[in-house]
Amino acid sequence: MSQEVADRTDIEARARAVRMLVFDVDGVLTDGSLFYDNQGQEYKAFNSRDGHGIKMLRASGVEAGIITGRTSQIVLHRASNLGIAHIYQGAEDKLEALQALLQATGLTPLEIAYMGDDVVDLPVLNRCGLAITVPDAPDEVKLRSHVITIAAAGRGAGREACELIMRAQGTWAGQIALYDR
Repeated sequence: MSQEVADRTDIEARARAVRMLVFDVDGVLTDGSLFYDNQGQEYKAFNSRDGHGIKMLRASGVEAGIITGRTSQIVLHRASNLGIAHIYQGAEDKLEALQALLQATGLTPLEIAYMGDDVVDLPVLNRCGLAITVPDAPDEVKLRSHVITIAAAGRGAGREACELIMRAQGTWAGQIALYDR
């Protein structure tokens, strides 16, 4: 369950309208730590339950996307593994990336849920239909989000967001039934 900042009825209505959940990466799908070896090779740790949540969300009819300020081959590999086709890396202006995403998909801002964790995410959080953040986000981000997850970044927060949307859209039970045999 998530910490609800907005009214529960409002959150459910917003979540029912979502056609794509877009994630920031560092501080959302990872815990925000950046690991480098002596040669400068970057490493990230992703949560397998977050990944499976994204797969279930996609199977339920809601697409996933990524808008991140950093550029990394690791993100491309993870996105490919999860079937995420809409990836915007090196997005210094995340609002510009959101506009490109909307143009590419034909979706409206109200059909987008966005999960971010820092002030650079505010332009997208302020415009999307459902704004989600993590517990250790700055207060400025929390105040502008509809939902604050209980789970930490890189520790199930992404899965929590996926479940919230599937529950609101009535698809969660169908996804669970695939495993509960």
